[in-house]
Amino acid sequence: MTTIQMPEAPAAPESPKKKRRGRTALLWILILAVVAVFGAIGFLLWTDSKIEKIPESELESLQPVAGDIRNILVVGTDSRDDLPSDFEGNFGDFSGSRTDVIMIAHFSGGRAQLLSIPRDLKVQIPGQGTQKINAAYVFGGPDLLVQTIQDNLGISINNYIEIDFVGFANVVDALGGVTLAFDYPARDLKSGLEVPAGPQTLGGEMALAYARSRSYQELRDGEWQSVNGSDIGRTGRQQELLLTMFDQATSPGKAFNLPGFASAFAEQIRADSGLSVNVLVELGRAVLGLSSSEIDTKTLPVAISNEGGVSYVVRTEPAATNVLNAFAAGDPFPAEG
Repeated sequence: MTTIQMPEAPAAPESPKKKRRGRTALLWILILAVVAVFGAIGFLLWTDSKIEKIPESELESLQPVAGDIRNILVVGTDSRDDLPSDFEGNFGDFSGSRTDVIMIAHFSGGRAQLLSIPRDLKVQIPGQGTQKINAAYVFGGPDLLVQTIQDNLGISINNYIEIDFVGFANVVDALGGVTLAFDYPARDLKSGLEVPAGPQTLGGEMALAYARSRSYQELRDGEWQSVNGSDIGRTGRQQELLLTMFDQATSPGKAFNLPGFASAFAEQIRADSGLSVNVLVELGRAVLGLSSSEIDTKTLPVAISNEGGVSYVVRTEPAATNVLNAFAAGDPFPAEG
């Protein structure tokens, strides 16, 4: 028997409503994509507008970027301008500004390094002779400090960022505080630091006291003992604090707070006019994929030297030169020193 195969029924045409819904969904996806892109650009422009820019004429010693290597001088000053009244008891009443923190951040090939320069480092300041490196800022502001670092350390500086006492405290508070673990109760009677043992979330004022501590003590076996009170111990604590802040700011739980934190950070800093939106995007891509354990840190190897009644720290060789050469090339820091 011959089987007669009936032709398949033609598929029902898609209803106009479904077509409209599909087109509408696609349209919304495109709209959201456009908003996301231009919203991000708008946010960067808005954030960039909050940064106090230093005119190019006041930072003539900055060098152009060579290849993919970028070095940013990060300076913390001890300006007491606008210091809240409840801070003043622990931070003195000195006028003017000095560099309390000097660090150089190095970015190249998706890697990041951080080199701390002790503020009492003995250097030759152009036009001023033998001085501590933090005196360069007093004599000639940011540009003379940049020039002094380039002349004495052989590191090309491409960008400059500066933040003062109040700005640093505000950035910490914008982050919701910074959590550090203390093996023992700790204090510094001069900076106002006072924390119990264990994990402690430090607000802006206490984080600042920790970063500035030069008379750091821990309560061990019932007695207060001085621990790492030198400039070297101090820079080590500053690095620990900054890396912890970096981890907290870039952690998944802080993702939705990152725009607010970035805005707060922008409001508190001064920077060279070349720190553009494009540079911020470039740096953001470079560091957001990193954890603090992937950021190579070092303090310039130095030793204490008393000369003519003045206490300096001086480079220890060959360790210091080895560190500087590795930093300039973007190579891992040597273990020695």
